[in-house]
Amino acid sequence: MNPSPIDRCNDGSARPPRLRRDINLGTLAELPRASTGWRATHAEQLALLKADGHEAVQIWQPTAEAAQAARDAGLAVTGICRALTPPDVDSIVREQRDLGCEITTLHVGHSFETDAEMDALAAAMLEASARHGHPIYVETHRGTMTQDLRRTLDLVERFPELRFNADLSHWYTGHELTYGGEFYDRAARLQPVFERVRFLHARVGNPGCIQTGLDDPGDYLGHFRWMWQRCFEGFLRHAQPGDFLSFNAELLPQRMGADFWLHYAQPRRELIGDALGGEPSDRYDDAARLWQIASDCFEAARAATAAT
Repeated sequence: MNPSPIDRCNDGSARPPRLRRDINLGTLAELPRASTGWRATHAEQLALLKADGHEAVQIWQPTAEAAQAARDAGLAVTGICRALTPPDVDSIVREQRDLGCEITTLHVGHSFETDAEMDALAAAMLEASARHGHPIYVETHRGTMTQDLRRTLDLVERFPELRFNADLSHWYTGHELTYGGEFYDRAARLQPVFERVRFLHARVGNPGCIQTGLDDPGDYLGHFRWMWQRCFEGFLRHAQPGDFLSFNAELLPQRMGADFWLHYAQPRRELIGDALGGEPSDRYDDAARLWQIASDCFEAARAATAAT
């Protein structure tokens, strides 16, 4: 079983289980100057996150300098990385634990693994987590061993101790969960994963695009609300005092720098040259809206689990 970081009050006592407002730092990458989250320096961005109520930042392959800058701003640090082999897992976990990361989420594998290779990676994650006393969560992500829904559910049957970072737009769009108007029937089959979610990457997608604006027409936002509430219910059913679920807006740009293209934000031709650089919405404002939506879902989950 993955260890869990303990969430404590100022007097040292364990807090009741809760949703924690964290953020993936990719959300602030390449923000247009008109964004409410734009600041001239990274230090100013970190100060803004702290002032706006965030408690931790997630950093891709964090360095000692990046982790220390976040802590200097009063923010905890969580890590994220990619692991292709069992030895990768151990070295990443050891390094990120030593950097002071509270949690590590991993893109595991490349999606072409055999079942035996998936099992070896899953076992390595559980072993490294126990050996280093560090929580590790498998991310649901395209191009990794969790790309396929059926194989991920089978993996959970073989390794029920695994816990997940739910990046659900990869499944929502990649598997077209709305196909044939069958969203709720399809999504309900993912309950074994929802039950094990302890970290969440928040964005909303649609059947054709993995990251969309929150006001796009359709039922997509409602679908994500439904999935998030099931994740929160699963967490609350098993939570102990001191447990928290880390909720991270992860609203990524079209590209990082000149040459690294991500293609998450989808600039519109008719908006190119406007104040937001063609992005259809302000990603930092959207991150704040996602937190409010998630908070509502968490309260609904709390009421639902209290009634059972």
